[in-house]
Amino acid sequence: MQVLKFGGTSVANAANINKVIAIVKEKIKKDKTIVVVSALGGVTDMLLQAASAAAEGTESYKEQLVIVEQRHLEAVKQLIPVATQSALLSLVKKSCNEIEDICNGIFLLRELTPRSKDRLASYGEWLSSQIIAAAFQAAGIEAVWKDSRELIVTDSGFTAAEVNVEETNKRVLQYFENTGDQLFLLPGFIAADKNGVTTTLGRGGSDYTAAILAAAVNASVTEIWTDVSGMMTADPRLTSNARIIPNISYQEAMELSHFGAKVIYPPTIQPVMGKKIPVVIKNTFAPEDPGTVIEAVSEGKGDIVRGISSINNITLISLEGSGMIGIPGFSKRLFEALSNEKINVILITQSSSEHSICVGIDTLLAEKARQAVDAAFANEIALQKVEPLKTETGLSIVALVGENMKNHTGVSGRMFGALGRNGVNVRAIAQGSSEKNISTVIATADVKKAINVLHEEFFETTYKQVNLFITGTGNVGAKLLGQLQQQLDFLQEQLHLQIKVAGLSNSRKMLVNEEGIDLANWKALLDNGEKANLQTFIDEIISRNLRNSIFVDITANDAVAAVYDQLLKKSIAVVACNKVAASSPYQQYRQLKDLAREYNSRFLFETNVGAGLPVIATLNDLVHSGDRVHQIQAVLSGTLNFVFNNYDGSRPFAEVVRQAQEEGYTEPDPRLDLGGTDVMRKIMILAREAGVKIEMDDITNHSFMPPACMQGTVEDFYREMGKEEAHFKSLLDEAVKAGCKLKFVASFEGGKASVGLQHIDPKHDLYHLYGKDNVVLFFTDRYQEQPMVVKGAGAGAAVTASGVFADIIRASKN
Repeated sequence: MQVLKFGGTSVANAANINKVIAIVKEKIKKDKTIVVVSALGGVTDMLLQAASAAAEGTESYKEQLVIVEQRHLEAVKQLIPVATQSALLSLVKKSCNEIEDICNGIFLLRELTPRSKDRLASYGEWLSSQIIAAAFQAAGIEAVWKDSRELIVTDSGFTAAEVNVEETNKRVLQYFENTGDQLFLLPGFIAADKNGVTTTLGRGGSDYTAAILAAAVNASVTEIWTDVSGMMTADPRLTSNARIIPNISYQEAMELSHFGAKVIYPPTIQPVMGKKIPVVIKNTFAPEDPGTVIEAVSEGKGDIVRGISSINNITLISLEGSGMIGIPGFSKRLFEALSNEKINVILITQSSSEHSICVGIDTLLAEKARQAVDAAFANEIALQKVEPLKTETGLSIVALVGENMKNHTGVSGRMFGALGRNGVNVRAIAQGSSEKNISTVIATADVKKAINVLHEEFFETTYKQVNLFITGTGNVGAKLLGQLQQQLDFLQEQLHLQIKVAGLSNSRKMLVNEEGIDLANWKALLDNGEKANLQTFIDEIISRNLRNSIFVDITANDAVAAVYDQLLKKSIAVVACNKVAASSPYQQYRQLKDLAREYNSRFLFETNVGAGLPVIATLNDLVHSGDRVHQIQAVLSGTLNFVFNNYDGSRPFAEVVRQAQEEGYTEPDPRLDLGGTDVMRKIMILAREAGVKIEMDDITNHSFMPPACMQGTVEDFYREMGKEEAHFKSLLDEAVKAGCKLKFVASFEGGKASVGLQHIDPKHDLYHLYGKDNVVLFFTDRYQEQPMVVKGAGAGAAVTASGVFADIIRASKN
């Protein structure tokens, strides 16, 4: 014998019921079959809402009852031939009149008892089963309808009655053994006490009905037909990458269902587990899908974690006090106080010092719990041995479930590492000795991110999703977006990174899209975005709370650099092309580095020195591996190198500088390059990364620019340079006369730094630099006579964008 249960969505309307009939028609060819059905989708809730409205004295309950009646009448008319409808229509009308009479009584009394609730709720399954049984008959399939209340015996615990297993098994066996019929149809959810008074089996009661019957008749299988194709690795509403679990053990299924997986309810497993009857979760709307098989020993493919589940609306209550240490009985009294108020404990954790006990409960019961516990410990609270109960709301539980976890070390470490890297703070932890479950209590606002992060960590071997928020869409920003678009497929296939640009902003407009901005059309989309506001953009990034988020700053804006701390504190990585932060006062620079370390994030700024050259990465590798930097010599301005490589006296110096600006080699204000300020920042950043505390004021600048050129606007700057052509020509002539080239050199040695124009002879390592090249020479313990040299193009939008891109990849691998 086999037992099939069809849920509310499966029998929500006539079209769905016809699908059920088609499924059952095939099933009965194989074996004797018991079919258990729920109420038409949503009807139970509507009945209970009507009852509540009546108890409150609101006549709107009558409107609800009209809808309930119409739905059932409509189902009859669509499923049953006109010639045979009358008897069933009369049954529906009679039952709906009874429902209205009960609600009228509740309305008059202004009282809704648990017994009345059960009586009212029972009509949903009773009516649907009658209609569906008649639909089978109309389809030419003999089906025997049986009232579950005549078979399942419970106590009188209305709304969640306890089953009398012995008496129930006796009645079920007696009924089914004495009949030769092939198909039976029963209402789920409902039962009766020993006096025949209607009771219900609680939430998920129809599943429970099927399991009770399956265990009693020792069925070969129990199939739960619903609107999904099985249990899933995570809630698909929270992570789009959730997948079906093909096989799972009874224990794993109970753990997942306890922690919020609503495909099946925990009581369903209990009756069939003892008999080792497999339970199969199937999809009424995709009957060919294999579904999930729940059995004694899972035949899974070796996944360490079987699934991830969550429960919202959790409150942590904590009993704390020095008077608890070493004194037995505190836990007992705490749980007794909660038990007496029928408050279910979802999670328990206790400090080894015995100073505190923390439990998780339903938020709706938090105030009731506080009053009960404070009353139970009133004496100890008065004597200050125990503090009044502390409550913390706005929390959820996220749990990893899997029997294989006990056979693998490091699962907890991977779990907490993944959460920590994404700024998800864990408020409490619980793990059973069976190691089938690791539960964490986190802020409800972090649930979606946490589940996605954990799903990625334990299930998605294919790729890691990274969400970029980019501010600055000028030359470098536009190049970066183009490079990202070109490399998206490569990154996913070769590096297993799925990069999404989730936000874009410039000085005029901003745009956020969690699904990812189309990089082929980003300009038009951004132009149609909302008016830009930096703080609003940052608030949006933080509130979206997306996993693996990276903020990319491709501006030269002080205000943007000033918000890095807000992002790092939320474990959002910062990739900065902007030099303002790394060259700010040392205390601010150090604070950002410390925040990145404290919040397990990344603060990367490779392009601050050398554009796309791996200058800072090379320096970090030297320092991290124990090498000591004694001296740095460098040409760090691609702009100045371009200018002095192209200035030969045949055309004005100002014209060469303007060419450099037009070709994108200079800062927005070229005076930062020509005056040496930009190079000062760069050598300071390198010195800081080498471990030296240094400020801009500590750096000597031997400027070659006449003071008059550094005043006024940028156009004033160009005009004054034209007037000073003789000065620039004399600098060139002196270098040529000495057989040298002019290079603007940055030096660091003995804790001191300087920048300035120098004559470089042909034998020097800095002589052979062409175009916009940069070069950095590191003299260290390991590289004393022959320095470590990093050389290449040090300016230009494309190479700078590639350096930012490289930092994004580094941050993604955090």
